Amino acid sequence: MSDEFPEPGEGNSPASWTAVIIMLVAFTIGTVAFFFDLPVVVWASAVLVVIGLVVGFALARMGYGVNGPKYSVKDH
Repeated sequence: MSDEFPEPGEGNSPASWTAVIIMLVAFTIGTVAFFFDLPVVVWASAVLVVIGLVVGFALARMGYGVNGPKYSVKDH
């Protein structure tokens, strides 16, 4: 990668993990509800996906994103 552009990071932060976990749970619930023909639960899980996205952005704005002040990089 060029030194001209800073690397954006891999998204390995509390904000991204929280958003992804919420959305994975929502997709799982929605898939099971779709299989059992429960349209209300399918739509509720779609709303939960959007909520997961909003939570991820909110946590990133609060400083828990990749370049946020409350996030510390952990060496592997």
